Amino acid sequence: MSCIFPVAIFGTLALSNLIEVPIIYRYDVVLLILLAVQYFMYRGGLETYDELKVIGMFHVIGLLLEIYKVRMGSWAYPEPGLTKLLGVPLYSGFMYASVASYMCQVWRRLRMDMTGWPGLRAAGLLGGAIYLNFFTHHFMPDIRWWLTALVLIVFWKTWIIYRVRDKTYRMPLTLAFFLVGVFIWLAENIATYFQAWKYPDQYHAWRLVSMSKISSWFLLVIISVIIVAQLKHVKANRTTFRSS
Repeated sequence: MSCIFPVAIFGTLALSNLIEVPIIYRYDVVLLILLAVQYFMYRGGLETYDELKVIGMFHVIGLLLEIYKVRMGSWAYPEPGLTKLLGVPLYSGFMYASVASYMCQVWRRLRMDMTGWPGLRAAGLLGGAIYLNFFTHHFMPDIRWWLTALVLIVFWKTWIIYRVRDKTYRMPLTLAFFLVGVFIWLAENIATYFQAWKYPDQYHAWRLVSMSKISSWFLLVIISVIIVAQLKHVKANRTTFRSS
């Protein structure tokens, strides 16, 4: 249930690659379908208004990164579309937003808590540095491995507590980062297979996405967790204030 939006994205990409819709471009069809899915999730109570704002924020963060990466030649969207901005289809931001959607959904469904959270300042500065490095590594040294080391240090004492039915479990947050990164990498292979976008080495024939992308997703997931964790913290304080 927490993966409803990601499944909708990859299902739409798969079907739109197999079934050609007349008159309208494929990228535009995907955008319209995903907007409809997001609308019905909100209207159906699967997402709250605050969560929708977080998802929208992550959509913008992802879209800006996509525009920059396409401009730098990291990957491309070769098909035409009316809803493309600087060579990037607007639906692409939803792929990043789906990570935030999953985080919001799983937080609520598994009744998650965190212990040892380093605080907004430390987490926010680290998240900002991670996001900035996605841009600067094209003309400055790539410091992702230094940032990864910092992640391990900053979140060393942070554990997530989650409930499945009547049982309570706990897991180091950094392990959760890695696991989500691996699953996104698997999803990325599915997406490129259905030609949602192409990496330079996939222009002539599809091949497995480089496993180095797991480290990229590992770091990007941290940004979404910081945003969602801050939302849940603010909502918890708001609820406490109202009840008092």
